[in-house]
Amino acid sequence: MNIHEHQGKELFRKFNLPVPNGYVAYSADEAVKAAESLGGSIWVVKAQIHAGGRGKGGGVKVAKSKAEVAEYAKSMLGMQLVTHQTGPEGKEVKRLLIEEGAAIAKELYLAVTLDRAKAKLVVMASTEGGMDIEKVAHETPEKIFKIWISPVVGLRSFQSRSLGQKLGLSGNALKQFPSFLSNLVKLYQAYDCSLVEINPLILTQDGNLVALDAKLNFDDNALFRHADILELRDPNEEDANEAKAKQFDLSYISLDGNIGCMVNGAGLAMATMDIIKLEGGDPANFLDVGGGATEEKVREAFKIILGDTKVRAVLVNIFGGIMKCDVIAAGVVGAARELGIKIPVVVRLEGTNVDKGKKILEESGLKLITATGMKEAAKRVVEAAK
Repeated sequence: MNIHEHQGKELFRKFNLPVPNGYVAYSADEAVKAAESLGGSIWVVKAQIHAGGRGKGGGVKVAKSKAEVAEYAKSMLGMQLVTHQTGPEGKEVKRLLIEEGAAIAKELYLAVTLDRAKAKLVVMASTEGGMDIEKVAHETPEKIFKIWISPVVGLRSFQSRSLGQKLGLSGNALKQFPSFLSNLVKLYQAYDCSLVEINPLILTQDGNLVALDAKLNFDDNALFRHADILELRDPNEEDANEAKAKQFDLSYISLDGNIGCMVNGAGLAMATMDIIKLEGGDPANFLDVGGGATEEKVREAFKIILGDTKVRAVLVNIFGGIMKCDVIAAGVVGAARELGIKIPVVVRLEGTNVDKGKKILEESGLKLITATGMKEAAKRVVEAAK
């Protein structure tokens, strides 16, 4: 789960991480009032969407008058902001963050995430703040510094000081850095984050560290412990089908292809997508109904797949172990009748109650395409999608 920048900065404040003063605005009038409340003569108008690269897409503007604040707010609200993380369709801007201007002396990058290979938290930092960190990693990897945090002893002060020196900090900023980084790690751990990123972390002209941005991702599996974070969820920023899938405890990820996939088991789902690609097709989704799916869950899964307008054919690939083939078949038939399916559906069933499942399909009266193996199923669904 992701949250907006302004929400992340509120969490930063709770952990004594310095951020600029700012207000959320949902209209141009609110934006101007925010600027008036902040005072000063320079303000930053920032589009609030769950994606990076907003500045390059026109989603971050520096205003030097209240008239410019109003002008930028009007142009941003309602726009489809396209960045390298949104895809070509972009995301609609529905809220803004109006912040006081900052006197920037230096821009840095700082993040905390999990290094699964080492089973430790890793702090990543770079002198190339404000840049796409992926580009920095590709072109100048030597400019990214890393320290790993022992799960036993935690972050050590000498690690923080050493990292601060590598970033070129000195004086008051170098003194602030160990406490700043320690609080950032505490925030990460307290809220079961998967990523906390500041890009840029700025050094102000008076020698202080300030988080000019805040990106936080949370582990969905731990959200039951954080009701306050769940309240920050913005449905407008989520894929509608992915949000619906969560309601029925389905593992669903939307992709760019045109062949819908419904499979039981993550491994089989990955293999199914691979063999579709091998046959020249493109999967429209990853969807794992799990081993204990009910007929209702299967029906809802089918609805979610068909809710994607890109889908031109569907492949149902089930290996019945715990999951019974007849339950899958009944769910598919029920959804097909309810929705009046007009696109080809290829079904491959193997395992527990496979004969019962095939009989349900045969007696349904629906034009379903059956297959006896994965290769045959993939070939048929790719042909059908064309």
